[in-house]
Amino acid sequence: MNTNQYDVIIVGGGAAGLSAALVLSRARRRVIVVDSGAPRNAPAAHMQGFLSRDGMPPAELLATGRSEVLSYGGEIVSATVEQLLAADGTDSLTFVARLTDGTTLHGRRVLVTTGLRDELPDIPGLSERWARDVLHCPYCHGYEVRDQRLGVVWNGPATPTYAQIVRQWSHDVVLLAPPATLSDEQRTELLARAIGIVESPVTGVEVRGDRLTGVMLADGTTLHRDALFVPPRFTPHSDLLVQLGCELDDDGWVIGGANGATSVAGVRVAGNVSNPRAQVITAAGEGSAAAIAINADLVEEDVRLAVRDVDPHA
Repeated sequence: MNTNQYDVIIVGGGAAGLSAALVLSRARRRVIVVDSGAPRNAPAAHMQGFLSRDGMPPAELLATGRSEVLSYGGEIVSATVEQLLAADGTDSLTFVARLTDGTTLHGRRVLVTTGLRDELPDIPGLSERWARDVLHCPYCHGYEVRDQRLGVVWNGPATPTYAQIVRQWSHDVVLLAPPATLSDEQRTELLARAIGIVESPVTGVEVRGDRLTGVMLADGTTLHRDALFVPPRFTPHSDLLVQLGCELDDDGWVIGGANGATSVAGVRVAGNVSNPRAQVITAAGEGSAAAIAINADLVEEDVRLAVRDVDPHA
């Protein structure tokens, strides 16, 4: 057996990738997970909303998942895939993954779970507080800052609607919006739910004792806040999908089908690389569904190849 030959190459070792690897290794497939070791939620102290794992540190979830995958014979390598291509000249699907350390892997199928990056407003100090007291998902973090003084920082036209969602967790919510951006209807809706409106550019965040205490405004004043929410704007890590020739939309998101199918046969996606709103539990579910679909596809190919070997004319 070629030691670098696998049934499935999984790129990305987060919840989606590890969940898929667990299902596939239990299905007795030879699986390898290539993980760069830079999970999106690394700055977060805890993850929420994952049934039976609520409040678990993200690193602990990944460590547990890795242990489970390894216990069933799955392989995990800490590396980065720099090139991912479909191989030519075979009678079945084959893919080649070249790693930055020079290793070459061959796989019958590929699952890409490389996630996304968060695009934040260009405000000094904001990114340093990311996932601590500058937050993107009220469903992930809202309960932990309930009833505190919350600010919502403008990050696009959907921000007023986002502020209405944040209002579910506190009676003291202030929307920080650039001047002349709100419509009359939006103002009415915000004021109707007692959401404050401050129309001045944010120039920085105030931090004392390693805690956010407010935002600094262009007019020289400081608005005291305990936490900030920023409606997310996402960019998928889709470079490898582009290399494979997967069809993407104008914003770089893969155009997919059921169970993570892409326009390239044998290539599937799961998690945030294709679904920007997937929470950890959602990504894990997508990884499981993609794995089941991949195994079914491999079984179909196994049958075809077995019949060919028995009867070359079939």
